[in-house]
Amino acid sequence: MGFERVAVLSDVHGVLPALRAVLREPEVRAADHVVFCGDNLAGPLPVETLELMRSLGDRATFISGNADREMVGWSRDGVDPGHDESRWAAEQLSGDEVDFLAALPPQALVGIDGLGDVLFCHATPRNDHEVRLVDSPPGKWAEAFEGVEARTVVCGHTHMPFFRLVDRRRVVNPGSVGMPYGSGPTWCLLGPGVEFRETLLDAEAAAAEIAERSAFPGADEFGSGYLVAPPSDVEALEVFTPMVD
Repeated sequence: MGFERVAVLSDVHGVLPALRAVLREPEVRAADHVVFCGDNLAGPLPVETLELMRSLGDRATFISGNADREMVGWSRDGVDPGHDESRWAAEQLSGDEVDFLAALPPQALVGIDGLGDVLFCHATPRNDHEVRLVDSPPGKWAEAFEGVEARTVVCGHTHMPFFRLVDRRRVVNPGSVGMPYGSGPTWCLLGPGVEFRETLLDAEAAAAEIAERSAFPGADEFGSGYLVAPPSDVEALEVFTPMVD
């Protein structure tokens, strides 16, 4: 037996207004379970975002992303993540909050009606930073899926939603809640099939809230650059395609 309906959210990146808007969606509120696919807090409002995420309690499953791992490395060992948002966000967290991030698993298997056991990860099952795109060759996907038995795999990382088949295996990317490319906040519903959703967000108001509430250097630019006028999917693909190794 599995969950009847699961809402999948990825790459929130500490963007509290976007997460709040998605969690208010009737279909998310009605879902039996919510899965977060990593890169949860690296952004302008990490503490407030984590508080809202943890308020879901046992109704949620959390996966670690590369940014979450990098934040822990900076907090505990001084390993520079190389990203201002990860470094700054990590410095806002308490020891308990860092411990929470550190305990997140890299993947989780969740039973969902109609889909069976679904494997959730951040980038690919192989690691949390590997880039695979909707048009990546099947052979590249096969490398990342070596040893994986689940017939449905859900990943995030590239901030662009897609569904494709790879040798009869479903591959689902819900896109990004906090830093979507080419659209508003995107997410998906699983069970018994796969359904994609986009939340209507007042981007100007969300950017203004970030600018007012966050001490993140460049908070104004973050809101305008990722919410009001985000990069297009074409621009994102131009960056990501050379990263498919």
